Amino acid sequence: HMVFSNYGIILKGIGKLKEAELLYRKAIEIKPNYTDAHLNLGNILKDLGQLQSAELLYRKAIKLKPDYAEAHSNLGNILGDIGKLQEAELSTRKAIELKPDYAEAYSNLGIILSNLGKLEELILLSKSILKSRSINKGFKINASLQITIASLLKGDYTETFLNLNKTKELISQNTINSIKDEKSRKYTSTFFKFITSLYPQLEKENNNSE
Repeated sequence: HMVFSNYGIILKGIGKLKEAELLYRKAIEIKPNYTDAHLNLGNILKDLGQLQSAELLYRKAIKLKPDYAEAHSNLGNILGDIGKLQEAELSTRKAIELKPDYAEAYSNLGIILSNLGKLEELILLSKSILKSRSINKGFKINASLQITIASLLKGDYTETFLNLNKTKELISQNTINSIKDEKSRKYTSTFFKFITSLYPQLEKENNNSE
């Protein structure tokens, strides 16, 4: 089963998703309680757009191994994608509870809280990411940007302006390239450009509020 699974990882890495899917299914057929294969097959099906099937595989991985942080986090991602935001929040928080330095889960939770409109919780979470020593700067850019956006939505222009400058400082250190996930990198870059385009107006509002 390990041979099929390892070869599946290689095929996924070179973009051969359907072939990788078959190998992971073979690995599960040989060893039905192989949690990593359930997780990896779930990842393949997610990439292929088969979200409900991926969700079932993540749930199966959690049933086999309840303390599997990656499975809880990936389930949270899927639930967020299909609009089950409250379930997504619970699943992602469980991943963080199991693995307190899980940077991807913190970042995903930030997006979920933003989509739920829980701005105060989002700001607190993002500030805890910025204080963490174990989370890399790529995720800290996301956290700083989330605080900026939440402050803007709250109409707090002083905090928005302050955190926009902090985000600019982080990005000037070329830390955006430390965001490994391409989707997250594009998300961060697009939002930063949008907020930066508001800079003159934010500066004006900030000066007016002083």
